Amino acid sequence: MTQPPETPKSRSKRPFWLPAGLMAALATLMSACRPPAAPPAPQESPAGSGQEPAAAAPAPAVRGPAPPSAAATPRAYRKDAATHLYGLNADRIYKGKLQPLLYAIGVLEVDIDRAGRVTAVRWMRAPRHAPEVMKEIERTVRAAAPFPAPTRLGRVTYVDTWLWDKSGRFQLDTLTEGQL
Repeated sequence: MTQPPETPKSRSKRPFWLPAGLMAALATLMSACRPPAAPPAPQESPAGSGQEPAAAAPAPAVRGPAPPSAAATPRAYRKDAATHLYGLNADRIYKGKLQPLLYAIGVLEVDIDRAGRVTAVRWMRAPRHAPEVMKEIERTVRAAAPFPAPTRLGRVTYVDTWLWDKSGRFQLDTLTEGQL
């Protein structure tokens, strides 16, 4: 059986859902490019005591120096640094697999001297849409000093990726549990 020749009228009999489906896909892609909504403003305590709300992350307790690192490479040191950060921020670590769409992702390069002090932080990929996250990550890294002293390396520059959830909790790529 042969098909009749295509006519202008027969070409217009495309599935009616095709243009609608393409428009829906385009709208979905466009909405993914929007910056996320701003986090909600802190609320006053019900008692109205006039006290300032508690800080998101309390200052860590006074601690001694971190145990030294025996890492022979910056990549190996990165794991020691991530473990150190997790230990000091256990209440701020996102437990389990992260959601598919994160609020912010940043790649930070950190210089550590022989004593474990932070000498510099540089953004390799800054989450510029979330300047509050950038400030909080920098504050968290500086507050975690002294890091494990890189005894075999002398001083070290390591890079890690910060995966930031809209809840304010995070994981580091080095120790991440993955995403859904």
